[in-house]
Parts: sequence; structure tokens; C-alpha cells
Amino acid sequence: MTGKTANNDVVIRVSDLYKTFDDNQVLGGVSFRLNRGETLAILGRSGQGKSVLIKCIVRLILPDAGSIDVLDQDVLRLEEKELNELRIRVGYLFQEGALYDSMTLADNLMFPLSRNKPGLSRAEKEGLVEQTLKSVDLFEDKDKMPAELSGGMRKRAGLARTLVLQPEIILYDEPTTGLDPYTARDINELIIRIQEIYNVSSIVVTHDLKCTRKVSDRVVILQNGNFIARGSYEELENHTDEMIRNYFI
Repeated sequence: MTGKTANNDVVIRVSDLYKTFDDNQVLGGVSFRLNRGETLAILGRSGQGKSVLIKCIVRLILPDAGSIDVLDQDVLRLEEKELNELRIRVGYLFQEGALYDSMTLADNLMFPLSRNKPGLSRAEKEGLVEQTLKSVDLFEDKDKMPAELSGGMRKRAGLARTLVLQPEIILYDEPTTGLDPYTARDINELIIRIQEIYNVSSIVVTHDLKCTRKVSDRVVILQNGNFIARGSYEELENHTDEMIRNYFI
């Protein structure tokens, strides 16, 4: 747990969100908020709709019903231009990192800057790339291709490409999946360091208990399309309901 207390400035508010694929209801009226400066972990087993939920937040998936307010904007009513502008302010770290295989690591960071920050000079962009790569301990690897990076390095590279646009919110989709315990620990520590350096608000979708314990200020548990518990890691680990406690065994 980060130990930091967030203020009451709500940066994401989701209300009564529903999503069904064919006959499978993935989200059944989910509601929650994210406060500025805090890290919220959405904990749940595989296939419970965690990734679908955060994809709805940036409208990568369109929900069937409900409302999503991000940074005081109604996401579901935004025009495409406004939505793209909001997505610059909300970084999304995909499970696989989503790097361009044909570009060096530095070019992977330069590309979104060139597309989304055209007013910056070349020197300013290069400075941001250098600063960001240093923040994730990858500056010495800036000329490598994605295929040359280990799994943990690819995770850090994906995070760097998200960070280079200096978002206010970061959505992490299973940041430690597929990593060995030592690399997963490094990613957890990096999530905390990034929060401290950039003062971002974060949602971490995970089924990894060590990740949840390490990075979260608050935890919600998603099961069968609904949140069944909310609280700090310690509160839920010692919950009076045995079903809730079983998540932490």
C-alpha cells in the first residue's frame, strides 16, 4: 500500500455501467470513483470484466448503459476530436505493451509526441523522451528494438510511451501478468515511483495479490459483473465475510 492519502477531487466517476457480449453480462451496474492522486486496484479473477471496465472508461469499448465522467467530461457524449484530446490526458498501459516492432524504443516514444504535441520543438521532444526513459530506467536501451527487450523491459517501455505525453491518469491493465516474481516486484515499485514523480491518479486492474497490496490506496473486488467489496487491502483481507477473505489466501 502506498500510504498516501488522496484528496476528494474526483477525476473519474462511473455510475451504473452495464455491458453484455451476446448472452454474457460482463458488467451489471458497476459504480465507483477515483480521487485525484490515489491508486485504486480493481481486483478479480480472470474473465470477470476488469479489462472491459477500464476500456469503457476511455471508450475503447462502448457500454450498453450507464455514465462515465473523466476529468469533468462526459465520455459517452464526446465527439471524436474531444475524445482523442481526453485520451492524451488518460494513459492506458496495455497488457502486451503495444509497442511498434519496427521502431526503436526512443522512436516509440517520439511517435506519440509528434502526433499529439506538434507544437513542441524537436529538442523539447527529445528532452521528454530522455526524461521519461530515465524515469523507467531504460535510457541506455533507447536504440534497441522491442524484440530485443525482455518481458519486464517491454512493460517498462510501454509505461514510458504512456508517460511521455504526461497524462493525469494512468490505467494499468494487468501490469505484472506473465512476469517472474522478481520482475513483477520491480514493476510494482515502478508504479509507486511513477505516482510519486508524476503525481498521477491510477487504476490498476489485476489478479495479483502482491501487486494489489503494494500499490493500492483502495481496493474494489469485481465478481460476476459487480463490486462485492470495497476498502483498503488490510480491511478486505480481514473482512467478516469468508468469501471476501478467500480472495486474499
